[in-house]
Amino acid sequence: MKQVLVGACVVLAGWLCAGAVIAAPMVLVYPRSESAADTQYVYDYELLRQALEATRPTHGPYELRQSVVAMNQARAEEEISSRSVLANVFSRSTTAEHEARLLPVRIPIDKGLISYRVFLIRADMQPGFASVETLDDLRRYSVGSFPTWADTKILREGGFKVVTGDSYEGLFRMLLAKRFDFFSRSADEAYREYDERRALLPDMAVEETVLLHFPTTRLFFVQRSEDGEKLAARIEDGLNRMIKDGSFDAHFLRHKGPLIERAHLKSRKTFRIENPFLSAELQASRKDRPEIWFDPVKGR
Repeated sequence: MKQVLVGACVVLAGWLCAGAVIAAPMVLVYPRSESAADTQYVYDYELLRQALEATRPTHGPYELRQSVVAMNQARAEEEISSRSVLANVFSRSTTAEHEARLLPVRIPIDKGLISYRVFLIRADMQPGFASVETLDDLRRYSVGSFPTWADTKILREGGFKVVTGDSYEGLFRMLLAKRFDFFSRSADEAYREYDERRALLPDMAVEETVLLHFPTTRLFFVQRSEDGEKLAARIEDGLNRMIKDGSFDAHFLRHKGPLIERAHLKSRKTFRIENPFLSAELQASRKDRPEIWFDPVKGR
C-alpha cells in the first residue's frame, strides 16, 4: 500500500512539474494591413517580437501573429477596445484621446521620428516648395491625410487645409490627381514609400528642402482589461530591457538609419507647429527620458 502511495505521489509530482514547464504561451495578435504593398508596420512588429523575446526568461513563452482579417487602424482600435478576439495589440500614432480609450505602452516605438515630416509631392512642384520661406508660405499648400490619423487633427489645428482620402493607397493616387499638394510623411516613411512606388508612380517625388516638425510618436496599444495590463507590462518591460542593452537603438538605426541619412534633416528649412493632442505623460517624457526620443541634430 505504501509503495502504491509513493508511486502515485511520484506520478502526480511529474504531472505538476510538466504543467509548470509547459506553460501556455501569451498570445498577441496584431492587425493585418489592408494594403499588400504596405510595409510601414514591419519595423514596429519586429520590435515587438524582440521585446517579447527579451522577456521570455521572466514571462514565459509567447505567440505573435497577424490577424486573419485585414483591417485599418480605425477597425483595429475598435476590435481591441471591444475586447474582440481578432486582435489584441497594435501600433499607431498617439493622442491623449487614444491613450484614454486604450491602454498605451508609453515608450516611443519610433523614438519620435514621426515628429519630423518630409513630403511626397508631384515632381513638378519642387520649385514652389523650394521658395517657401515662412510657415504661412507652407500653409498655402494643401495636405493629404486619412480621417482617423492623428496627423489630421494636428495639421488642421496648425492652420493647414487638410484633404482626406478613404484609403492609404488611395492617398498616393489623390496626390498625383492634384486633389491636394503634398502628403506629409515621417522622414523614413517618405523615402521608403517613394522607393516602393516609383515604378508605378513616376511623377511622384520626395520634396528636398522643407521639414515640418510637431512632437508626436507611435506607441503600442492594448485593451483596458486585466489581460491588457499583463500584455502592456510585458511589452514595456521588454522595451526597457532593449533600451538598456542597446538593442532598441540598434534596431532603430538598422531600419531607419539609411533613410534618415537620405532625408538630410539638418540642412532643411524647419517649420514648427504645436501638437495640443499629445498627452501630458509623453510631453513630460521628452524632458525626463530624452534618450528614448530621436534627436536629428545628434543623429540618434
